[in-house]
Amino acid sequence: MAARRTDVDRLQEVVRLHRMGVSQRRIAGDLRMSRMTIGQALSAFAKAGLLEGDPRELPELAALKRAIEATHPSKPAPQQTSSVEAWRDDIERLRRAKDAQPTAIHDWLRVNREEYTGSLSAVKRMCLRLAREEGPKPEDVAIPVETAPGEVAQVDFVYAGMIYDPDRGALRRAWLFAMVLGYSRHLFADLVFDQKVETWMGLHIAAFEFFGGVPEVIVPDNLKAAVIRAAFGHGDDAVLNRSYRELARHYGFRIDPTPPRSPEKKGKVERVGRYVKYNFFTTHTSVDIEVDREALGVWCAEIAATRRHGTTGRRPGEVFEAEERGALGALPARRYEVVIWKKATLHRDAHVQVDGAFYSAPWKYIGEKLDVRVAGKHVALYRREEHLWTHAQVRRGQRQTVDSHLPEERGELRKRSRSYWESKATMLGPDCRRLAEAMFDADDVLHQLRKVQGVVSLLEKHPPERANAASRRAMHFGCLNYMGVKNILLKGLDLEPLDDEAPKRDWASGSRFARDPNQAVLDFKEGRHHVDAD
Repeated sequence: MAARRTDVDRLQEVVRLHRMGVSQRRIAGDLRMSRMTIGQALSAFAKAGLLEGDPRELPELAALKRAIEATHPSKPAPQQTSSVEAWRDDIERLRRAKDAQPTAIHDWLRVNREEYTGSLSAVKRMCLRLAREEGPKPEDVAIPVETAPGEVAQVDFVYAGMIYDPDRGALRRAWLFAMVLGYSRHLFADLVFDQKVETWMGLHIAAFEFFGGVPEVIVPDNLKAAVIRAAFGHGDDAVLNRSYRELARHYGFRIDPTPPRSPEKKGKVERVGRYVKYNFFTTHTSVDIEVDREALGVWCAEIAATRRHGTTGRRPGEVFEAEERGALGALPARRYEVVIWKKATLHRDAHVQVDGAFYSAPWKYIGEKLDVRVAGKHVALYRREEHLWTHAQVRRGQRQTVDSHLPEERGELRKRSRSYWESKATMLGPDCRRLAEAMFDADDVLHQLRKVQGVVSLLEKHPPERANAASRRAMHFGCLNYMGVKNILLKGLDLEPLDDEAPKRDWASGSRFARDPNQAVLDFKEGRHHVDAD
C-alpha cells in the first residue's frame, strides 16, 4: 500500500490531526497525501487501538510502523528477488572466508556450480546487499587524527597530465609532488617528470628548506621510492628504502608509511592533491614545466596559503607563521648530499652496471646481487654488510676496473695494446721480445693480440733462460703460435742446441779417424782424393 512508502513521522501527524477532529479530506490536503493512504492508515491504527487519545501524547513511531506492517505486510516485488539468491550461501562464504571480490566469486560459481546461470551484475548487487546487512565494521570507522604543530607532514605524488619538456622538445607525463603540514595545512608543491629515488629525496630537501624546518613524522604513500615492501598487517614491518632511511637520519624525522590501499590514512595530502588539480590545473594554461613550476609557486603563496581552509576554518599561511613554524625541527647545518642505494648483479666480466657505467668487484662473487651506494662522486659496493670497494664515479659507458678483482692469471688479458705486451716480453728477454714482434707482424690484416697474450703469459711461467731459448727455436722454425711454443717447452726442445748453435770441433786436437780439413782440401785439388784400402 502507499502508506508503507510514507514517512512514519507524517503518519504520526495523521493521528494527531485525527484526534483534533480534522477531516480526512483536510488532512490529505495539509499533508499532501492521498485520501486512500489516509484512510488505510487510519484503519490500521484503529485496529491497533492507536487513534483515541490526547493529541499532545502521540503513539511512538515504532508502534505506528508495527500497526501498518500488521495490516499490510511488506512483499518484495518479483523483480527485487535476486537471480543468484540460490547461491547466497556460497557468495557469503567466499566474501567472509576469502575476502573475494564479485568478479572472482562469479568466476568461481561458473566453474564449480553447473546449474549457475547468474550474471556478474547480479553477484555485485548481492555483495552490496550482504555488506549493508552486515553493517559497518570497527575498522571501517574513520578516526579524525588531531596533530600538534610540527608533528606530522603527509607527502604524495599526483598525476599532473602531459607537460612540455623544453630539454627534450616533447610532451611528457608529469607529476605533482605535495607535502602538507598536518596542523596548519600549509603546502609545498612542485612539478617533476619522474618518481625516481633521487627526485623523491630532492623534493623532500626542497620542502624542508621551504618550510624552514623539519616535521617530526613524515607519512609517505607506498610508492617504491619510499617503501619497497608495504606492511600488510600489524605483524609486518615496512621495508624502507635505504636511501630514504639515510635522508631521515640526516634530517631527524621518522617515517610512518601508509597502509596499502588506504588513501584515507593520508587524507590531508589526498584532499590537497585534488584541490591543486581542480583549482590550479583547471585554470592554468600550461606552457612548459619551468613556466608551470613558477606559476604553481605563485598560486601556492597567493591562493593556497591564504584561503580559508574548509576543515580548520583558518588560513594555512597565517597558522603556519603563528603556530607551526617555530615547532618544526631545525635544519641541519650541512645540506644533505643525496645518497642512492641500488641493487646490481655482478656479471661474468666481474663488473656491475650502475647508471650505464661499469664498476669491478671481486670475481668470486659473480652472479650475486650486490648493494650499491652512490653518493656524490663515489660508487661503493657492498656484499651484505661487507664493504668490497669504493670507485670514483665515471660517465656512462666507461669502466672502473681494479686488477685484483680479476683472476690473477687472467687479469692482464684486459690490456689490449701492442706496446703493453711487447714491453712485458722485453722484461723476459730480447728473444721473447723478437718473438712477440714477429707474431704481431705475421699478418697485416688479422690482429694477433690474443696469440701474443697467450704466448707471453706462457713464457712468464718459465725461467728467462728457457723462455728465450724457446723463443729462439720458435723463430728458427717459424713456429709463431701458442701450441708450437708450448710443445717446445713441454718436450724440452728449448734445451737442445739449434744447428747454428752446435759446438765447433777442435781439429787441432786430432782424431784417430779424421784428417786435417786443410790437408783434405789440398789432396782433393791435386787429385789425391781416393784413398786405397790396405
